[in-house]
Amino acid sequence: MIFKGVQDGKPYADHGFAPRDWAKIPPRQIRLDELITVTSVLALDKLLSEDSTFYGDLFAHAVQFHGDLYLEDGLHRAVRSALRGKNIIHARVLNLDEYLATGIKPGDTGQSPVSPAQAIRDAAGPATGPVQPGAPAAPASAAPAPAARPVNPRRTGRRSSGGGAHRA
Repeated sequence: MIFKGVQDGKPYADHGFAPRDWAKIPPRQIRLDELITVTSVLALDKLLSEDSTFYGDLFAHAVQFHGDLYLEDGLHRAVRSALRGKNIIHARVLNLDEYLATGIKPGDTGQSPVSPAQAIRDAAGPATGPVQPGAPAAPASAAPAPAARPVNPRRTGRRSSGGGAHRA
């Protein structure tokens, strides 16, 4: 048997993870015989396609729930690996057990509207990028910008005249 089990559907609630949330989880190796698939249908055309991950994540997505690992995305990659005689795949694993232990419930719209995806975004800190007009200025205690690097004195008199390695 290739997988630990095959079932149709997820036994856990929707976790709300978007592709950018999955990208923050580092991939790790997982044995195929530890995985339970949540899809019972295998499309032969996708299985035989060489570029099936061209537009998606290179790694499979698995969810740990009540101690079991469920293969949420990557069934065709896993079967392809098994056909090649490999019993290990690289996958990003979302540990829902950890989130449930902290009181965060996926899909909960009551007192705690924070999803696991939002919890990871919050833990990563504020996004850095251009300052939006009308945004508050950085606090005065912010670290000063690094000093400019000194210019090599031998380079100060040069012109960009097309010489060097890039001559035509």
